[in-house]
Parts: sequence; C-alpha cells; structure tokens
Amino acid sequence: MAYVINQHCIDELDGSCVLACPVDCIYEGQRKRYINPEECIDCGACLPECPVDAIYAPGESPDQVWVADNAAFFAEALPGRDAALGSPGGAEAAGPAGADTPLVAGWE
Repeated sequence: MAYVINQHCIDELDGSCVLACPVDCIYEGQRKRYINPEECIDCGACLPECPVDAIYAPGESPDQVWVADNAAFFAEALPGRDAALGSPGGAEAAGPAGADTPLVAGWE
C-alpha cells in the first residue's frame, strides 16, 4: 500500500510534496494531487512537506475512501479521457491530468 492524499488537498495545489518526492509519483488533477500506488516507494519524503496535512502513510488513512480514490485516479478513465492514466513513470513527464476522480470533481 502506498501513501495517500485525502480531501484536505482539494483546491490546495501547493506542490511542496511534489518537490520532495524522489520518484516523481505525485500527479496533479484539476483540483487535487494523487499518489500513484504503483510508483510510490513508501519513503515518506512527502509527508512532512504537505502544508495541509493531507498525506497519510500506508495503512494509516482514517478514511479508506481516499485510498480507493487515489487508486481510481490511475486505474479508471477520468472524465474527458479515453483510457486510464495507469503508471506513466513520472508525473513531470505526464503533466497535469486536467481532470479529477468523480469524488473530487463533485466535492464542495
């Protein structure tokens, strides 16, 4: 299980966590960031950098809906896309996705 980002990141795209990640596994949606569970090496470098305490260590997320949501960002086709993002091997090369999961897109 990888690190996971919860609802506290919605509309807070600071990016400090991205800069701290040694494997470039934190991807940008339209309103939130997501950690790729296939690429994350569970190092924890992102955890202290999050200004809104939105990142949880593997197995420590108080709400499992965010574990499923982070996985869905990569495993399911996002709105406006024909295929799932999958594991492209780095967020920088992939660029912002321009979309979020339905949970995040509808979050108020």
